[in-house]
Amino acid sequence: MKIGVIGRGNVGNTLGGRFAEAGYQVMYGVKSPVQGDEQSVEVVAQWADMIVLSVPATAITAEFFRGEGWQGKIVVDATNPIAPGFDGLDWGDEHSWGERVARLLPDSHVVKAFNTVGFNVMENPKFGGKSATMLVAGDDAESKRLVIEAAAAIGFSPEDAGPLTQARWLEAFAWLWISMAVKFGHGREMAFLFARR
Repeated sequence: MKIGVIGRGNVGNTLGGRFAEAGYQVMYGVKSPVQGDEQSVEVVAQWADMIVLSVPATAITAEFFRGEGWQGKIVVDATNPIAPGFDGLDWGDEHSWGERVARLLPDSHVVKAFNTVGFNVMENPKFGGKSATMLVAGDDAESKRLVIEAAAAIGFSPEDAGPLTQARWLEAFAWLWISMAVKFGHGREMAFLFARR
């Protein structure tokens, strides 16, 4: 499978590297390509089977998704709408940012994932003998299955969190992780583990 990673910040670089290590073909989409493994966002959208959005949430506009390369693709929204001042989330008029992406891409299969931990955990999701949980939400069963498969391939313990309407709670869950890690002293080397019996 070909995975296009849009954005080359900490999350984009880490996810792209981990996917490549797991055997996926990876290409990075950026606004102004410089490195050999970078192309324009439009080119990467056309090339990829799965497209991971790892850009600031404010970049998610109709203009961002120009071109026809997005149609029929799995689009993984890894963004969180962090409020100005780093003081919570700002959904504006949206129920969730994942649903905003789906509204802007009605012909794509949008899945919310890879937004609930920091890049440190993505680099190494193992905590002792257990793996960090990765929650995955989406409406298309096959697309969600492939994202779950990709999450497992890079070391997470993925869990199906339900339909895309659950994205709001994944984003809220992300803020819980962010605030605990950054604002309340727990540090970035932590994650939540899902347990059942």
